[in-house]
Amino acid sequence: MKLPWMSRADRRRWKSARTVADLGELMALWLEGEIASRPGYQPRFGPDEETEHLVASLAALCRAGYITTCSQPGSAGTGANGLWWEQRAAVELVVSNDPALLRRLLAAARAAGMLVRVNDHRRGGVQDEPVIVTTCDGEPITGFGGRISRADMAIQWPELNRDLYRRVAHGVYVSIVAPEYGTAGERLWVLLDQLTGLRLAPDPEDDPWADEPLWSTHGALEVEHGECTLCGAPIHHRGPYCNTACEEADADHDAERTDRDRC
Repeated sequence: MKLPWMSRADRRRWKSARTVADLGELMALWLEGEIASRPGYQPRFGPDEETEHLVASLAALCRAGYITTCSQPGSAGTGANGLWWEQRAAVELVVSNDPALLRRLLAAARAAGMLVRVNDHRRGGVQDEPVIVTTCDGEPITGFGGRISRADMAIQWPELNRDLYRRVAHGVYVSIVAPEYGTAGERLWVLLDQLTGLRLAPDPEDDPWADEPLWSTHGALEVEHGECTLCGAPIHHRGPYCNTACEEADADHDAERTDRDRC
């Protein structure tokens, strides 16, 4: 039986962290199973089974200065309830007091066509809207990004030294989401592994994604049924769209198609 509280030894380890690097190392050790509990998570439990294959990638991010707080793989299939579930590969992380690290992360993610949400808790800062990452039979279930309240922050980071908590609580939280639902979105982890140096960037002829146009360029391709006209994202239901511009672009395309049918 697992006790419903963090051990004293683990509590001391988290309390002893003084820097973001200390925190990143402890988070990596928890991911790798070397520490039984982490702040803000069910005591004496490790990462979910679905993220086991992501442990090396997540630990490398933590050690590189990007402290991961939540993640999920890209998948699609029938769930235990018999309904169709789809997930986008996604990760939420905090970058604290290092503008260079933040710029590098955002530049790499945006260049690869990822969906990026930024929540800057320094003096109010930028607060982006969340993006849907999980659907059930086309209905939105969960999202990544969006404003984190002060109360949520306290729940997410208990057991930390006061000064370190202040740095983390006032850091920049970034959500990076693959635009594709399903396993195609697992390319997110390839991108992040290259960012942290866990894997080398392949030569173009060896890159499985080299022949794929960036998601942001799909709007220039011939629109197929079930795709967003503006960004090319798959649409399996009435909404939600990526943003208002996508919805308006898709509505315009439908209107043009109706006019052609009348002719």
